[in-house]
Amino acid sequence: MVGKRRVVIIDPGPLIHEHLDAVALAVEEAEVVSLLLTHAHGDHAAGAGPLAARLGLEVMGPGGTRDVEEGTVFETDVGELIALSMPGHSEEHYCYGLGAADAVFVGDLLLGEGDTTWVGEYPGGVADYLTSLDRLEALDPRVIYPGHGPPLTEPVDAIRRFRRHRQSRIDQVRNVISAKADASIDEVLGAVYPDLPDSLHAAARRSIEVILDHLSHRR
Repeated sequence: MVGKRRVVIIDPGPLIHEHLDAVALAVEEAEVVSLLLTHAHGDHAAGAGPLAARLGLEVMGPGGTRDVEEGTVFETDVGELIALSMPGHSEEHYCYGLGAADAVFVGDLLLGEGDTTWVGEYPGGVADYLTSLDRLEALDPRVIYPGHGPPLTEPVDAIRRFRRHRQSRIDQVRNVISAKADASIDEVLGAVYPDLPDSLHAAARRSIEVILDHLSHRR
């Protein structure tokens, strides 16, 4: 939640009634409330519809009832939030920059811990993701607020850490297919993720597929 009297709620989260009760209570005395989504994944957006109905709001952003566009401005009592199209984690993914605080709310473009997020949803997503990281770094924020985990108070280090991880995966896949041009996806998967739990197999396979797509457009 950004602001107190003029508030923007970003990504109200999953459909957990106790959680939505707490969010509704927190904005009970606000004069104006807006509800934004960074993207449509359920852990960010499933609670948006019920919360919007409860508060009499529109859901704005990917998967909402009203689209946002690059540069759309939302007023809060701590400054303007500006919509920034930054796809990669999902094909339609927005971050929201709060200029007065040099802060960016990044959804799942970055996580508060570790060095990776899901990039495997659609062909072209790897290139989009790397471009979005470049754009985020160019904004030179003072702090990044991810959708999961604590704030990133060393933003440049965090962006570069996530970029290095993604590039290392690309390089791993490139090395496999350089050694064996006709390697199957399962062969690439086994080389890149040799000790992968079964529960992560489908996601990792999809990640390999989009990296192969990425490399095929750069030959």
